Amino acid sequence: MDLDVVNMFVIAGGTLAIPILAFVASFLLWPSALIKIYYWYWRRALGMQVRYVYHEDYQFCYSFRGRPGNKPSLLMLHGFSAHKDMWLSVVKFLPKNLHLVCVDMPGHEGTTRSSLDDLSIDGQAKRIHQFVEVLKLNKKPFHLVGTSMGGHVAGVYAAYYPSDICSLSLVCPAGLQYSTDNQFVQRLKELQEPEAVQKIPLIPSTPEEMGEMLQLCSYVRFKVPQQILQGLVDVRIPHNNFYRKLFLEIINEKSRYCLHQNMDKIKVPTLIIWGKQDQVLDVSGADILAKSIDHCQVELLENCGHSVVMERPRKTAKLITDFLASVHSTGNKKLD
Repeated sequence: MDLDVVNMFVIAGGTLAIPILAFVASFLLWPSALIKIYYWYWRRALGMQVRYVYHEDYQFCYSFRGRPGNKPSLLMLHGFSAHKDMWLSVVKFLPKNLHLVCVDMPGHEGTTRSSLDDLSIDGQAKRIHQFVEVLKLNKKPFHLVGTSMGGHVAGVYAAYYPSDICSLSLVCPAGLQYSTDNQFVQRLKELQEPEAVQKIPLIPSTPEEMGEMLQLCSYVRFKVPQQILQGLVDVRIPHNNFYRKLFLEIINEKSRYCLHQNMDKIKVPTLIIWGKQDQVLDVSGADILAKSIDHCQVELLENCGHSVVMERPRKTAKLITDFLASVHSTGNKKLD
């Protein structure tokens, strides 16, 4: 082989070795940094931009794509202990001509965390309304989407501020009162004792607990490397005290059934999406909502757990897109 060619491969190999070694080192030593880079990369790839807005001295962090147009804007509310980037898997499959806004919920990620903040569902709904007002998102009625805790807040928001929204999507929302408690809810009731607050299954502190939480929330059994589990835990641990405070706030008497108490006030066309194998919030909640909301469409997903957004992002995006199209094509008439 020509010496020049050999030298070329040596140089090329040495050049490639640097980023490869850097990646391996990051994966093994700093997996949490790799996770942050992952979200940064996908935001850029999907055209999502991060911005901050303020209501008095309160900061809201959000990401967005597109501009308001003829079609309704979409405001997306994430679940407990998550952040705006959890929606990226769904954003990937949503039409690029839609105006999308994903906000960090109160106390999460880049949105202000204050010990004086009202973290009840009622308080969170009012905070999100402040965000909407600052952004002037309700200049025209928008479509509101929420999952789990975010679905709880979204449903209450629709009841409190009916003129703000034109339609609603609730993905396995919390806040409903069931005739019987499932195994997970029974376990939560036991955790209300002060000494048990460290054992809340949705607030993992070790890679093993993180793996257990993923299994609880997902029907699909993801094979997650130990290093990634460690990275996920490392990212969350600095916030776990806040998550515990928030969790106890949203399951107390003031907040626990807030959606149930207000669901009959929801008057806009509503899409309910629920995983049939949800172990966190029982799928029968979809029927409870359907009986109380007149303009309601229910979609139950086979082989899907509580993490609908992560397990079935393409299907979730299609259901929302088709629902919006049907609402517009029927001129906001009642859905069957």
